[in-house]
Amino acid sequence: MAAIEELPSSIPQPSSKEKVFPSIDDMMEKGLGRFGWLEVMQCILVSFASFFDAQQSFLTIYTEEYPTWHCTNSTLCNSDSNICNIPKSSWSWDGPSHKTVISQWSLECASSFVTGLPQSSFFIGCLFGSILLATLADTSLGRKNTLVMSCLSMSIFSILIVFSTNIWIYSAFKFVIGFLRSSIGTCVLVLLTEKVSTEWRFTVGIFEFVCFLLGYMSLPGVAYVNRFNSWRLVYVWTSVPAICYSVLAYIFVTESPRWLLMQGRHQEAMAMLTGVSSLESGNDLTVALIEAPVNKQKASIFQLYSSIAELFGIGWALKRVVAVMVLGIGIGMVYFGMPLAVGNLGFDIYLAAVINALMEIPACVATYFLENCKRKPSILVFSVASGVCCIMCVVVGSGIQEIRVGLAMTSFFCACTAFNVFLIYILELFPTSVRNTTTSLVRQAVVFGNIFTPFLISIGRKNDIYSYGVFGVVIMLSCFTLLGLPETRGLAFSDTMDQQEKKDDMSG
Repeated sequence: MAAIEELPSSIPQPSSKEKVFPSIDDMMEKGLGRFGWLEVMQCILVSFASFFDAQQSFLTIYTEEYPTWHCTNSTLCNSDSNICNIPKSSWSWDGPSHKTVISQWSLECASSFVTGLPQSSFFIGCLFGSILLATLADTSLGRKNTLVMSCLSMSIFSILIVFSTNIWIYSAFKFVIGFLRSSIGTCVLVLLTEKVSTEWRFTVGIFEFVCFLLGYMSLPGVAYVNRFNSWRLVYVWTSVPAICYSVLAYIFVTESPRWLLMQGRHQEAMAMLTGVSSLESGNDLTVALIEAPVNKQKASIFQLYSSIAELFGIGWALKRVVAVMVLGIGIGMVYFGMPLAVGNLGFDIYLAAVINALMEIPACVATYFLENCKRKPSILVFSVASGVCCIMCVVVGSGIQEIRVGLAMTSFFCACTAFNVFLIYILELFPTSVRNTTTSLVRQAVVFGNIFTPFLISIGRKNDIYSYGVFGVVIMLSCFTLLGLPETRGLAFSDTMDQQEKKDDMSG
């Protein structure tokens, strides 16, 4: 007993008075827990970039529309005539010949490749932009600067596109615009969710979806006001406000505290955290920040994309990225394809676009109520429902117009809801150090699938199976990748790959 009682003095003894500091995750959650008017205004200001992103994404519905026409010579032309088989002098456009790029450059009889090239070029630009710009937000530029740079440059080139003289130059400008806007959606969503605690993460994600919806809904009004003007004015009307927004965002938007922390900018991160909440102890936060992991990457040309190497160098992360990219192809094809294909419904294009856009409202409401539901079943149910409605559009055909339009709108609603939950799900699957990169990679997959969408829509004007049929099959097949992904509902964000792996092991 004496040997046990006489312990060496060098062995530290536990003390009940010893201070146990909270982890960085606990302090971040506590520091970002408040959600007052200041935080709401920040979320609205950040989210409004999605308003202009939506306008550029769906502008082609009107600028590249096939205008209606009428006969001017009844002996050579009638309502059932194919304008490609009758003399140009026997028919005329219903509106001005400069209303869309199709009528201005006489592309009414051009191949599906030529007519689908501008929007396809836009998506190709998005793909390359996601590859080259994605990790800048994780490394040197940060979330805020990347967002402002993308929105401003996109808007400038959207004005310059009005100087196009043919479809080839126009398509080149569309490529550049797609390239520059590629990081907007990613930066908005990542910046929003990194500014708040887990409790508010799903709620602020709705902000982006609502602003994207408002941007989409504004297009029919802008296009209708300019229905007797050139397509060039539509670009000007949507670009000038975006430039003004970029200036305001640069002045008033604040950076992500999590990104500042990963860059070793502890004082800035602490100032933001103490500025949005009343913490019980400033010393606790200071110690947590000092002990936080730091991303010590230098901003050299070889190290800017180190987050991709970090992501692909770990087996579980690579498998996870591949799975969500495949899922993104399926959901994204319907999410972007259905609005772009409204011209194929044989319905008034302004009214059809409004109804289609209105479907995003119940989708946002549904997304809000799905906050406490598991992510995987939610995505699966709405994706399969969307695919079934797409295939039903092919079965119904043009026989009963009202049913066909209803099925198309229902499919879009389901795809919107699945896409909204999917975007939140991606953020929860990966840590802060690679979150912007992985979200961008998934968006690359989305735009990769949509590179082919304009051609499918163009061919689908004659046969729905090449548009709606393909959309339905692809989205349903992509859902099989959910089987290899974990559930993330209710889990706090991780900041490093090690933290994410430990958290997955504990929850799994």
